[in-house]
Amino acid sequence: MADLTLSRNIADPDRFYDTLMAVHDGLSKDESDALNARLILILANHIGDEEVLNKALHLAAQTGKSEDS
Repeated sequence: MADLTLSRNIADPDRFYDTLMAVHDGLSKDESDALNARLILILANHIGDEEVLNKALHLAAQTGKSEDS
């Protein structure tokens, strides 16, 4: 069973972020949300490990809560 990788694992995270933002250029909020949902499902399918995915969901939910406080 794989663990959730939380350390830096992208060679050039700034370039990836720029690419991610570029694919959203010109999209409405709804289109951008739909693109994000498709990306999440594609990457979840690629990961394929339900335990890892559940850990990621929990971490994302907890992180969102602490940022709002």
